[in-house]
Amino acid sequence: MNWITNYVRPRINSIFSRRETPDNLWTKCTECGTMLFHRELSDNLNVCTDCGHHMAITPRARMEALFDGGIFTEVETPEAIADPLQFKDQKKYPERVKIAQKKTGEKDAMLVVEGDIGRTSIVAAAQDFSFMGGSMGMNVGNAIVAGAQRAVELKRPFVLFSAAGGARMQEGILALMQMPRTTVAVQMLREAGLPYIVVLTHPTTGGVTASYAMLGDIQIAEPNALIAFAGTRVIEQTIGEKLPEGFQRAEYLLDHGMLDRVTKRTEMRAELITIVRMLLGLPPEVMGDLPAPTEAETEKVETPDETAKK
Repeated sequence: MNWITNYVRPRINSIFSRRETPDNLWTKCTECGTMLFHRELSDNLNVCTDCGHHMAITPRARMEALFDGGIFTEVETPEAIADPLQFKDQKKYPERVKIAQKKTGEKDAMLVVEGDIGRTSIVAAAQDFSFMGGSMGMNVGNAIVAGAQRAVELKRPFVLFSAAGGARMQEGILALMQMPRTTVAVQMLREAGLPYIVVLTHPTTGGVTASYAMLGDIQIAEPNALIAFAGTRVIEQTIGEKLPEGFQRAEYLLDHGMLDRVTKRTEMRAELITIVRMLLGLPPEVMGDLPAPTEAETEKVETPDETAKK
């Protein structure tokens, strides 16, 4: 037996052999089929660099891109009863919640935070569609109410990113009751004279659309986002007619007056900063790290004509 052939050579080959490329380095765009490098896609906020298709993004990744320096503080929200109806289908409701929590790393489908965007303090909430379809249950209602109360307490605007398939069926009427409950929370903001801005992302449907998602002072949507109450097929079967192409998409709703803006995700931060400061009666955002010059400093600056005369 030759130990060099039987041991050394296989050992060397195993060390220097080409390793397989991990599967998570590339993501295929579901719209155009382009293979996108994961870092490039992440840097572009999960927007396809080839066709501009907006893919799903987690609430935390969205907040990190929104707030100054990616810094924000979570707002505590009260926890609801775990399984009020003792609901069970193929799995028990608490088991489904645990699976969703493990998958997303979040307690429920709504994340509420506070921080600064463009040096303007706000309270923001974002819905996670990957958590049981972003369904609206009691915890989501608690989160929106807590966010609105915090905004009123701090006298800050409230910005909400919606993404949901509707009310959570496992909570029945208790989930549906979050529609009037969150409407009251929005009214609290109105009575306090604070801006409430809604960004509708893909998809926003069902009872969410019939409540807090369509009550904003300003309604913005991401491109091609599905925004609806009932599905297209249900409507067509009910009215017996074929619906127009692009019906219930963001661009169609903008053309028909249901939205104020359709804004790309990569431009959303700048858009929100401008709108928030405008609604608060503040001057435009100061770009860079230097503070804005005072009136006295502005008066000392010589114009080109004055410099030429000297």
